[in-house]
Amino acid sequence: MLDVNGQSDIYEQEDTQKGKFLTFILGKEVYGLEIKYVTEIIGIQEITEVPELPEYIRGIINLRGKIIPVMDVRLRFKKPNREYNDRTCIIVVEVKDVSVGLIVDAVAEVIAIQEQDIVPPPEWNKLLSNKFIKGIGKVGIEVKLLLDCSKLLSDEEVEIIENI
Repeated sequence: MLDVNGQSDIYEQEDTQKGKFLTFILGKEVYGLEIKYVTEIIGIQEITEVPELPEYIRGIINLRGKIIPVMDVRLRFKKPNREYNDRTCIIVVEVKDVSVGLIVDAVAEVIAIQEQDIVPPPEWNKLLSNKFIKGIGKVGIEVKLLLDCSKLLSDEEVEIIENI
């Protein structure tokens, strides 16, 4: 659609997503993903295991005829495994032109975080710095760990997933 100046409103659409994050829960922590990466949220479903994949890639699902690999974010972050329940969800994201399902304990909400309320993660030690965390969002007295979707999978892992 064009505006009165003949410009496309695609910029307007991108602007409405700027600063919006889908928050989800893993244990006691609340994480956020930029909403622009999120395709949809679905309940947990039957996962078909695929041999020789990393432990945190649980397998694949058939989502309306499209085969999508699913990653257990708990395992990716080296947290203890936990049984899936009725709150467990799969957040389908588009990362490096590949659709991936992220298994999380629960989805919380979509929130807006202003740029000035996002700080870089602390670097206690270069070796220990969390490569998945893009920033820390301050929301009132709470903090949300904001993930860098592009770092959830390495280029090699994306290549493996593309060939499933």
